[in-house]
Amino acid sequence: PGAQREADVLLRLDLLRRRDATGAVASVRRMATQFERLAAANAPAVASSSVADGCTPGALLACAYPDRIARRRDPGNGRFLLANGRGAVFAHPDRLAQSDFIVAVDLDDRDREARILLAAAVTRDDIEFAVGEQLRTVDRVEWSSRDEAVVAQREVRLQQLALQETSLNPPPAEAAAIAMLQGLRELGTAALPWSDAAHELRGRVAFARARQLPGAPAGGWPDLGDDALAAADWLAPWLDGITRRAHLARLPLLDALQLRIGADAMRRLDALAPTHLKLPTGSRVRIDYLDELAPCASMRMQEVFGLATTPRIGGETPVTFKLLSPAQRPLQITRDLASFWQNAYRDVRKDMRGRYPRHYWPENPLEAEPTRGIKRRN
Repeated sequence: PGAQREADVLLRLDLLRRRDATGAVASVRRMATQFERLAAANAPAVASSSVADGCTPGALLACAYPDRIARRRDPGNGRFLLANGRGAVFAHPDRLAQSDFIVAVDLDDRDREARILLAAAVTRDDIEFAVGEQLRTVDRVEWSSRDEAVVAQREVRLQQLALQETSLNPPPAEAAAIAMLQGLRELGTAALPWSDAAHELRGRVAFARARQLPGAPAGGWPDLGDDALAAADWLAPWLDGITRRAHLARLPLLDALQLRIGADAMRRLDALAPTHLKLPTGSRVRIDYLDELAPCASMRMQEVFGLATTPRIGGETPVTFKLLSPAQRPLQITRDLASFWQNAYRDVRKDMRGRYPRHYWPENPLEAEPTRGIKRRN
């Protein structure tokens, strides 16, 4: 009376072993004798078997309640996970709360986590004895958001309970790639190692899609937008050995994008949406497909003297020219070079002659010789 009720079955068994058999103890002993007689009469082979000789009470109880075998979740908090998937907790401090495994004989299921009222400690050997034929080995390979990595483990499971885990290193390649793809969908395409060339290729393909340029692969020019890239499994063949976010730095993203487009379509793309534009001076300037004025290119105004009209790509799209001063500052933005020479150039020339008097500002730019560097005025 007044003592804290503990859940350990072994305390009850110790009472039953005492010599003084009074009250409830005597009643239990009489009931046990009746069960022994019934067993001998109805199943003599079982009653005389020595299979259970030397087994712990926990092992025998695990035979009767395999779905209530439980594993401790975290040290010190008395919380356990049952084989049937339910959570269970000791309502009061109990010595069994320190056990790695228990079998919960009696539970109060009224709360979200069941309260453990009666239990016994068990070992891995006890569980193997009681339910060895029910154990199964499962390889679990999945993406860990916390670690930003693929986690691969081999588990020994009883129903929904993992009894033992060992790391798989390296993880199975196919399963690891599937898990890494899930991680990429979570991280987004910003986690990929985007180089300037990869960004540029993305812009060129977007230009080809928008203009419906000929020469597209079967199904049309691919969508290389964030949502499309994140939803597809196109990177799977490139993920061998890549199992965490940090590994993505060595992913050959440009090669993967080019393969997604296809070799024939890439040749057509190079012809219709080239990476560079050749100027009258022989210089090659990069065409920007990501600028809001795309496609556009920047160059000093002196490099396009003599160029009568704006070059076009994709058959009909004029390149936006960002014409710069000798100091690389913007002077004019135009998609109609012929109109600029005829109209606005006169005012630009007047202003530039005052700012850069030693530079070449011809009166007739169409008849002037283009230059890469500084060509002083005569």
